[in-house]
Amino acid sequence: MIDKKTLQFLAQLSVYNSKEWLDIHRLDYNFAKDNILNLTQKLITSVTTFDMEIAKADLNPKKCITRLNRDLRFSKDKTPYKTDYYIVLNRHGKNSPSAFYYLHIELDNCFVGAGVYNPQAPELKKIRSKINASLDEWNKIITHKDFQSKFPSGIHNSGTLLRSPKGFEDDNPAIEFLKMKGFYTQEALSDQEIQSSQSFEKILEYFKSAKPLVDYLNVAIGE
Repeated sequence: MIDKKTLQFLAQLSVYNSKEWLDIHRLDYNFAKDNILNLTQKLITSVTTFDMEIAKADLNPKKCITRLNRDLRFSKDKTPYKTDYYIVLNRHGKNSPSAFYYLHIELDNCFVGAGVYNPQAPELKKIRSKINASLDEWNKIITHKDFQSKFPSGIHNSGTLLRSPKGFEDDNPAIEFLKMKGFYTQEALSDQEIQSSQSFEKILEYFKSAKPLVDYLNVAIGE
């Protein structure tokens, strides 16, 4: 589970976002990072019991979390640090185009899910083609009782087209999904939930319910 001190550190960092402050609070930073890494390792170990692609990937927890340092090269916002952590379990590494499981950790803004957020054009085209060719299979996944109970908000997207994508007609039965620019689930976790002794098992249940979606998207991306 996430320790209360980890959320407190991230909350304070959002207020005192400077290298000088972080240097003074280096012990708090180390505690938070260790807390995140320990949870990541535990998640990797457990996910390998039901996802053989993750098992074969032999993931390193240090490479499954986002860095706290922000890339300031092209940003008008020059605050040096992010105020959140993402844990990303992706069979080919967190920066690969493959579908993944994720957990976002931030004070008053924790959430869990899986899928692909903003696929590049080649992967997006493959996913759209897969959904178009196997709409029944897609619908079976996202309307499954377990999936809907865990993800009542359904499939999220990182944007939608105003018009039908090239090669598809407006009356295509899958057009709602073909217009999407991303395909992922996302459900909020309260700060109390993320700190609860039951949080780990709850997160795992989310991941298990999302596995058919991850598998489907990875088959599409691999085609």
